[in-house]
Amino acid sequence: MKKGSSKIYQSALKANTELNVNRCEVLGEPDFLLKETDQYVIRDSKISRRITGKDHPEILSQLQIYGWLYEQTFSKPPARLEVHSGTGEIVPIPYDGGVDALTLLREILTLKQLGSEPYSPVGWTKCGNCGFHNRCWPKAETNRDVALVNGVDQGLAIALKRENINTADQLVSRFDETTLAEFQRPWGKGSQPVGKRAVSILRMARSMATKKELVIQSPDVPKHPNYAMFDLEGLPPQLDELEKIYLWGLQVFGDQPSSYRAATAGFGVDGDCQGWESFLTEANSIFREYGDLRFVHWHHYERTRLEMYMERFRDRDGIAARVHHNLLDLLPVAQSSIAVPLPSYSLKVVEQYVGFKRTQDEYGGQWAMAKYIEATETKDEEQRRNVMDQILLYNKEDLAATWAVFQWLRSKCAA
Repeated sequence: MKKGSSKIYQSALKANTELNVNRCEVLGEPDFLLKETDQYVIRDSKISRRITGKDHPEILSQLQIYGWLYEQTFSKPPARLEVHSGTGEIVPIPYDGGVDALTLLREILTLKQLGSEPYSPVGWTKCGNCGFHNRCWPKAETNRDVALVNGVDQGLAIALKRENINTADQLVSRFDETTLAEFQRPWGKGSQPVGKRAVSILRMARSMATKKELVIQSPDVPKHPNYAMFDLEGLPPQLDELEKIYLWGLQVFGDQPSSYRAATAGFGVDGDCQGWESFLTEANSIFREYGDLRFVHWHHYERTRLEMYMERFRDRDGIAARVHHNLLDLLPVAQSSIAVPLPSYSLKVVEQYVGFKRTQDEYGGQWAMAKYIEATETKDEEQRRNVMDQILLYNKEDLAATWAVFQWLRSKCAA
């Protein structure tokens, strides 16, 4: 900087400060320092497309720490804080003097100095793709943690822990439906009673405590000789300019099963529309061959994304509207019919419970998104085909898994 360099790559900034009555050294390595008159702009490059406090608070904190380190080093604030985002956009970050970042560092230091590990309840959504899953989840299973009970969210788990209710067995023994419904759990800045959810929570706790299924009612599965399994693979808006469905997967199972059908988005400018039109063609072909069969899916993703595309592009001959009318979401059918000793009704969890086996060692929604981005970015056509083949196999096995769970539920009708 003394030499007046116009740009400095991965500089090292260091400052000593007092945090919680502890003398600490704080280090930071911003990607770029870019000279602007007599000051420097601090800029970091990120692959993330959404640089907001909601989507990536850690990025904002990181830049604030860089700004504070710069100010400690040079006795003046940086010209600006910026993020070069995954979209190529330069996103300005207002500098707050490092107030929020230093508060965060104090919290981290407090945690590091605790005599024992603080309790943090596990959760299927929270922990599913976490890099520390294999550290926390097995421990929770060994301890039969109450947070594993389906329906017990993070706030309720913490409130129960304060009452020394640590397991599903203790939950069942300490509460009935009335007392659990009245139990106060954290909500925003206050609290609220568990309410109507108490019935299903206790049912799931009993199932987990006894390790047995509890049939609530006969599953409401409409009878038809054939059913189309329906599963989508998509990119959320933070990974693309628009939320995008890049694979529409379909396969008919039943008396007259079909081959696997996949409509994939192209890699060009009009690829999204091409994928949609291809899906309409495949769906229409199924209607012509099988009549008004049900399109079976798991959870609301398929319904909501179908509605999104019906607004985004035209619905040729009302095909999408017909699919929409014939949708059957299997998740609420399962939830209202059977309590299972599982921490989640995620398809990936239930399919294993009913004995479905996959052929791929690696799979999952996050994996598929990473693979699709790889296919999008490569210029090697053979590599792109190989990557897409892996995604197609994953989607095909998603459909087969949905059918396996569907058959398991139908068997409960006959039981």
